[in-house]
Amino acid sequence: MDRVGLFIATCGYLGCVPVAPGTFGSAAGLLVFYVVRSTGSTAVELSAIILLFAIGIWGGTVAERHFGGVDPAPVVLDEVVGMLITLAFLPVGAAGAIVGFFVFRVLDVVKPWPSARFERLPGGLGVMADDGMAALYGNLAMRGLIAVMPGWLV
Repeated sequence: MDRVGLFIATCGYLGCVPVAPGTFGSAAGLLVFYVVRSTGSTAVELSAIILLFAIGIWGGTVAERHFGGVDPAPVVLDEVVGMLITLAFLPVGAAGAIVGFFVFRVLDVVKPWPSARFERLPGGLGVMADDGMAALYGNLAMRGLIAVMPGWLV
């Protein structure tokens, strides 16, 4: 089961790329977003976020044991979920999704309060929660951008 958890947490070992694994994970998140959004169902969108977050807690705990550290870089499922949260329930098209990608990446790196504190939560919960909080900020930022540039991000 540990191999399965590691496979999931690293998104099929995508997180093992030697440069910028979080960016690659966020790009994978864009692909997952388009698949989920193509269903046209907010219930599917919310379910995907909840399910992947829960699986990420388990996989993140497995990965922390395996890699021997807190929030190891190869774990990128948190970035996938972060992208889903950043873009959740927003009327965005391709341009908006790309802007959301950059907004989330900045917030994931900067980790505005209390994101960095959430990383201290135990195991996979900390792995997922810090990106989840950054993504909530990203969703709010995207809502602000949509309000000031209504047609541009759709």
